[in-house]
Amino acid sequence: MTKAEFAARLKNACASVQAAEAELTEIDSRFGDADHGLTMTKIAKAISEAVDRSEGGVQAMLDEAAMAVMGLNGGSAVPLWNTWLDGMQEAAPEGEEIDIPGLQAVFAKGLEELDDMSGAKVGDKTMMDALIPASQAIAAYSGGNEDELFAAAAQAAAAGAEASKNFVSKFGRAKSYGEKTIGTPDAGAMSMSRFFQGLARP
Repeated sequence: MTKAEFAARLKNACASVQAAEAELTEIDSRFGDADHGLTMTKIAKAISEAVDRSEGGVQAMLDEAAMAVMGLNGGSAVPLWNTWLDGMQEAAPEGEEIDIPGLQAVFAKGLEELDDMSGAKVGDKTMMDALIPASQAIAAYSGGNEDELFAAAAQAAAAGAEASKNFVSKFGRAKSYGEKTIGTPDAGAMSMSRFFQGLARP
């Protein structure tokens, strides 16, 4: 896959998140600050604009995206997404091409860095409920087709976000609501799922 093809997928991912702003705001209004939709729109726009202006190879593009997110003022999602993107760029190739093993390395490193910072696991009702299954699907993929790889990741992220309805919040403001949070999906998991749905569109 070329840098341009990867860039197009990243822009589709950002557009998917922005299109879900109202949905994310509504979910976050139940047990959070009702700012997740706005914060994620800021993050998505920052990533998309960074992708547009980036020069150089795949690593430079992801580094530009991470730096753009780091400069934002926003909710707890900002440092989390910066850490994820920064981890990705660490494993990315410097050149203009990235293959399946390269993509697997990028997403594995992104998860590793975020896991070190967050400590949240599947079942804690956070963005990790979508990111961990998506990352595992990418790591487990054994074929040679990027469409299939990202489709598997999107499916896993969507299932993880849906499953977050069944959990009690263990992080953030929603934690204080305890079992009342059962039945509502996690806003961070939903936005991550939307991102992967967009990545699955070439």
